[in-house]
Amino acid sequence: MDRDKGIYRSYLVRLWQVKGDEAAPWRASLESPLTGEYHGFASLKALFEFLEGQTGGSGSASHVQALEQPDAGAKIEQGEQEKSA
Repeated sequence: MDRDKGIYRSYLVRLWQVKGDEAAPWRASLESPLTGEYHGFASLKALFEFLEGQTGGSGSASHVQALEQPDAGAKIEQGEQEKSA
């Protein structure tokens, strides 16, 4: 995106809680509709830290954790490999 137009981020956000366990933490994932980049989060705190980092806040880059969702681990690993390439 052109710097004169500013910075723009868009994500599809998914939130869920493990069925039958109201005390379980909420899980989240973000997916970029433009690039298909996928990020999984084991807590809402980790999600918010990631978003703060994306917007210049005090967020942490250590947000990616394995999730109890089919294929989530593969997508997370793929995203991390693309970053390091």
